Amino acid sequence: MGEDELLAWLRRQDSRLAELLGDDAALLPPSPDEGSRHQAVTVDSQIEGIHFLPGLDPAVVAHRLLAVNLSDLAAVGAEPVYAFLALAAPADFPHKRFFRALLDGCRFHGLRLAGGDLARAPAVTATLTLIGRQPDGGRWVRRDLAHPGDVLWVGGSLGESALGRFLLGRIGRPDPLAAEHSLPAELLPAARHSLRRHLRPEPQLALGKWLGSQPRAAGLDLSDGLAKDLPRLCAASGCGAAIEAASLPAPKEFQALCRALEVNPLETQLGGGEDYVLLFALPPETHPPESFGCTAVGRIQNDRTLSLQGPVDCVELPALGWDHLSPRE
Repeated sequence: MGEDELLAWLRRQDSRLAELLGDDAALLPPSPDEGSRHQAVTVDSQIEGIHFLPGLDPAVVAHRLLAVNLSDLAAVGAEPVYAFLALAAPADFPHKRFFRALLDGCRFHGLRLAGGDLARAPAVTATLTLIGRQPDGGRWVRRDLAHPGDVLWVGGSLGESALGRFLLGRIGRPDPLAAEHSLPAELLPAARHSLRRHLRPEPQLALGKWLGSQPRAAGLDLSDGLAKDLPRLCAASGCGAAIEAASLPAPKEFQALCRALEVNPLETQLGGGEDYVLLFALPPETHPPESFGCTAVGRIQNDRTLSLQGPVDCVELPALGWDHLSPRE
């Protein structure tokens, strides 16, 4: 049973779950107290040996933990408010370095660390729960709001984080500079940027807030890969989509770096995962501000097919991406 199948099974066990399981964060109604606002709650983990290599700088672990959670709030258009941390780590783990980085990130994003739990464990497992709120005058950005004819956009380049993960995995240790030694000098800037995209993702909170200010916007966070996450948006909205392969955004040296690392560029963009940019659908007359650096990559369509238009022909969108319950992952 894969991740999507398990979530579908859970929804069948309790009809109330169907209202909460489906977006990147649970969208909660306001409490009975006068003046309260709608809230969004999300939780995510970083596990040593799964999400990051053993020995990674605790400050980087903290940054990554906060960023991937904030990306879920960005996906629904929420403002971050409170954080709760559960940290299990060896006794000699540099806790203070981890917490300094986490608190710096919380202050930067207007978050308050409000509680949590500490425990001893043989390896690091850090789990963060974030509570966000709906901005004044804003709407939730949901997966089920796409309409046929909408244009599909992505908030940034695709595939770089996957290349960064590949570089780190190849050298077997979390030293970014060591990954550069076997690459041509002209590709070193692209390699450094890919490593940064993987180790230090930047949540698109401002873009999410702008989407929430629109009359209608559907969206989600690209964490498992475009080819894995797009079907989730389409299933929630009861529609299909056509993607233009040539439109998928990537930096100038991306193709050359893929060739040097002997990985398929298109498959990396479609299924590499951990991009942590927003995928969203807007009416054709609505365009995101140029300052966000978004790219139109396709269109929502009436039927439920998912297609990829290549340079020569149109094929079914390949089944790529990360499934956290799959044995191969």
